[in-house]
Amino acid sequence: MRKTILLVAACVVSMLATAQIFEVVSVQELAGASFEDARVAGISPKGDYILMTNGANQGLKRYDIASGVMTKLTDAEGAGFNVQFSRDGQEIIFRERFTGADKLRYNNIIRANIGANTKKVLAKDQVNNDMLVSPDAKVVLTNSECKMYITKNGKKIHIAPQGDEVNYIWASLSPNQKKILYYVSEMGCFVCNIDGSNSQLIGVDCRAPQWYDNNTIVSMNDQDDGHFTTASAIMAYTLDGKVQTLTSPDMIAMYPFAAEGKVVFSTLQGKTYLLQVK
Repeated sequence: MRKTILLVAACVVSMLATAQIFEVVSVQELAGASFEDARVAGISPKGDYILMTNGANQGLKRYDIASGVMTKLTDAEGAGFNVQFSRDGQEIIFRERFTGADKLRYNNIIRANIGANTKKVLAKDQVNNDMLVSPDAKVVLTNSECKMYITKNGKKIHIAPQGDEVNYIWASLSPNQKKILYYVSEMGCFVCNIDGSNSQLIGVDCRAPQWYDNNTIVSMNDQDDGHFTTASAIMAYTLDGKVQTLTSPDMIAMYPFAAEGKVVFSTLQGKTYLLQVK
């Protein structure tokens, strides 16, 4: 009897793990956002435009999905790394990295209004990215030097759910600002509460994770031979354990970003795709 119960439980877990999360309605190449070494740097909260950079995060361009028009925002180094959006998508915050006279690396933090096509320098000569946060955030997560910090009501707290001896990367807040999504090198992708409690493993191969909604994550599962990426698929995960592959095995799909009904990513060949999902 006990063996029967265990077998049924294992079957249920297996069914949950492979259950469908999304229905992929269409797969479309965005030809105007495809270029040599192209990489998606973000998608607006409303899903009306995407930001493009290259594999080295140099430069930043805005691609309007409806019109197909690409607009250059900057050529600066580092501009494509960890770009932040306002909730309405009208403003973004990014960095412009440069080498100072002392040969050290610095960042200027830039706030750009997409609609007005204006830019303002928020901070100059920064050595870290602590100011690289959403312009209307009430809870601020910073992921500096592979450590995580939460700032709420003016109080900054160091968060280390897996301990201080590991590196934390790709950290982001859930849309409702109640949970943190992050990746720990050689351990996998996790979600925890904003105070660092209740850490939950999402997947060992869940890399470059991004929130789709408060319960769903998109990421890439990339494989390499020690020198080159040989395969990569866009994946979806839910906090209750469901997993789904969203792209075909003949496509090396990397670095996804998501808004409601949309998942965007680029391939190793520099092509940019839009998945319409529901």
